[in-house]
Amino acid sequence: MPVSVRSEFLLLLAVLAAVAGLYLEHELLAAGRLAALAGAGLLVVAIVMASMRVAHHAEVLAAKVGDPYGTMILTLSAVVVEVVILAIMMGKESSPTLVRDTIYSAVMLDVNGILGLAALLGGLKHGEQPYNDDSSRTYSVMILTAMGISMVVPEFVPAAKWHYYSAFTIVAMITLYALFLRMQVGVHSYFFSYSYPKRAPRKTASTAPRNDPVSVSIATLVVGVIVIGVLAEVMSGLLTEGLKGSGAPPAMAAIVVAAISAAPEIMTAMRAALANRMQAVVNIALGASLSTVILTVPVMEAIALYTGQPFVMAMSPVQTVMVAITLIVAAINLNDGETNAIEGMTHFVLFSTFVMLSVLGI
Repeated sequence: MPVSVRSEFLLLLAVLAAVAGLYLEHELLAAGRLAALAGAGLLVVAIVMASMRVAHHAEVLAAKVGDPYGTMILTLSAVVVEVVILAIMMGKESSPTLVRDTIYSAVMLDVNGILGLAALLGGLKHGEQPYNDDSSRTYSVMILTAMGISMVVPEFVPAAKWHYYSAFTIVAMITLYALFLRMQVGVHSYFFSYSYPKRAPRKTASTAPRNDPVSVSIATLVVGVIVIGVLAEVMSGLLTEGLKGSGAPPAMAAIVVAAISAAPEIMTAMRAALANRMQAVVNIALGASLSTVILTVPVMEAIALYTGQPFVMAMSPVQTVMVAITLIVAAINLNDGETNAIEGMTHFVLFSTFVMLSVLGI
């Protein structure tokens, strides 16, 4: 078997799963709820495998261009996967809170789950881990602003005027991201990088080979996203049918989407933390959270305007409190340019609280 084919074994499996899913979808739906859930579970695994290959080739491109461009490619690839899955599921999912719950779950998973676990494991191994605190402050204030505009203020917007505010939200998010992008790749790019001492290990957070042709990586990224779209199309139908009358938490579908898009980032961040490269972790965790809010919101709002079908973006009181606590804790923990195990544990406990509230259906 050629090396190139062997390296894409996971993507090939995902392609086979997509073909099998398309062929067996009606049989699984007719077989009942358990069969539908089992099929959805297998397709979720296939989506994760495909997204891992997408993330791998994003890492290849990232390694070639370096930070901050590299981290931007990694986070954007994850957001593309999330938007594709969300857009497909919105066509079949009846829940008007799917987008809101997915973005909320993604922020909890990225900031509290990924950053918390990485800082905890890295702190236990290396003690205090340095990074550029300019990046954490910039990310935090952007996340707070974007979530406030798109997920808190809508609570006070009259239902009859939702389309006006929806259009404003699209413009505001695009404007924010355009300015942020200019900072990230322009004169303030040093905000998002850190010069490690020469005695620090030279090993990077990515294990991706750097000699892969750029054209191959780009082509595989495109193919991977298409495969993920096909898998999501079948998976969403099976998952919706399987969860009907099951008593599962209402936000289960949203958590599945957030977990799928974050799966490759989790492994990349853990490798970075254990290699004592906390800047990469901060860029991945906070960058993914910001990208999820600031890019997913305008795309989904545009779809809502096009279809004329609004959905609920205002967070519930519990979600608002959890986001507020998370961002306050992040602002306190990430203000000195170093992380440690205690700071990591505080975020991981918040992530555990999010999981418990989700299980309880709150």
